Amino acid sequence: MISRAFVFAAVLSLGLPAWAQHKPQEVQEDIERHQQMAAAHTAAAQCLKAGTKPDDCAKALQNACKGLALGKFCGMRHGH
Repeated sequence: MISRAFVFAAVLSLGLPAWAQHKPQEVQEDIERHQQMAAAHTAAAQCLKAGTKPDDCAKALQNACKGLALGKFCGMRHGH
């Protein structure tokens, strides 16, 4: 029979945010990746603001995000 303490601990661990289960070095690496993704998105916004073709800005964003995030939208996708 499973003890109540074990069940309680298991339930509590499910409620922890993902970052709380990572080592400090992993959290720091996530911070750096998010900062790099934010910089890539800022550059994409500036590209569009400058009047560059959206397809060209999207390609630049994809190149800047290689290896940072999943998918071709640098970890973000929004509707148009």
